[in-house]
Amino acid sequence: MSEFLAPYAVSEANSRGRQWPDGEALHRSPFQRDRDRIVHSTAFRRLEYKTQVFVNHEGDLFRTRLTHSLEVAQIARGIARALQLNEDLVEAISLAHDLGHTPFGHAGQDALNRCMRDHGGFEHNLQSLRTVDLLEERYAAFRGLNLCFETREGIVKHCSPDNARELGELGERFLNRTQPSLEAQICNLADEIAYNNHDVDDGLRAGLITLAQLEELELFAHHVAEVRRAYPTLESRRLIHETIRRMINALVCDLIETTQGRIAEASPIDLREVRLGERLVAFSASMHGAQQQMKTFLRKQLYQHYQVLRMTSKAQRVVNDLFSAFVSNPRLLPPQYLAFEDEEQTRRIADYIAGMTDRYAIREHQRLFEIGES
Repeated sequence: MSEFLAPYAVSEANSRGRQWPDGEALHRSPFQRDRDRIVHSTAFRRLEYKTQVFVNHEGDLFRTRLTHSLEVAQIARGIARALQLNEDLVEAISLAHDLGHTPFGHAGQDALNRCMRDHGGFEHNLQSLRTVDLLEERYAAFRGLNLCFETREGIVKHCSPDNARELGELGERFLNRTQPSLEAQICNLADEIAYNNHDVDDGLRAGLITLAQLEELELFAHHVAEVRRAYPTLESRRLIHETIRRMINALVCDLIETTQGRIAEASPIDLREVRLGERLVAFSASMHGAQQQMKTFLRKQLYQHYQVLRMTSKAQRVVNDLFSAFVSNPRLLPPQYLAFEDEEQTRRIADYIAGMTDRYAIREHQRLFEIGES
């Protein structure tokens, strides 16, 4: 496969490898093995019952963290292929990037971060790394999944200086202001493309935003007008899908073409020069502006919609109550979440809560706080 990659792509030859010696697979590359380990992990299966915006029991057709991760992987692979970068690596990063997310989407993460503010805080990117490095228990020779450095690097999109110092080699780029691989940069923006466009779809499906509102936005207005001209009698559901798929295609094409131009201008000769240079994977200035307009709209009109905020309030109360109960009496925890001698009990409580699905967290709350539940 390496003969088809650009010289600055991540490959088996320039990979920093795994933390623990692990042999080689006969018919799979290291990054294919990473992808397979992620797909077979417990944390990946749980993503099916963790939500993006809407809580799991609100409807069967809304996105979950699992469907979102698959959509990110599909978008990222297409971009990587066009840029002659490592498709297997971008797939592995995409599938793993949300493994550490709490139940109840960002509401759950915000609540757990507040609970952990005196104990190092909580950040889902770092929790995703902790999941693949420590919490998954599948292999005899090591804890975690023993993923390649470049896969682990791509999982950690953001990191404070204090946390970066704790990560050793993996955190150096946050302290030195260097760049991750182009594959990691792709996954970051593929994530943005996926959640913006699919939150539009889910918001329309839920009736919390309207076509009229979206037609005030540059990106949506352009594509919905094109669809209406081409298909004047198209019913609303297919009109929405056709518009969203065109928006995704426009974003992907813009990203590829802009990045190709930036790579040509920077002319990196290898992966080292990618890391030492400026960030190369980007949208054009006009498309970036359109994306920011869409993000601002979604934040105000969807994420802060009163019906979403009502569920957010309930979700945060569940997380707060669970954390308080377990801190007050750790013996309420399943035995495997009682801390080892060298671990902080509050971090193990955060591990337990972060690993819950939406419905499991609701059920656990009922077991702890409602008479008659067990």
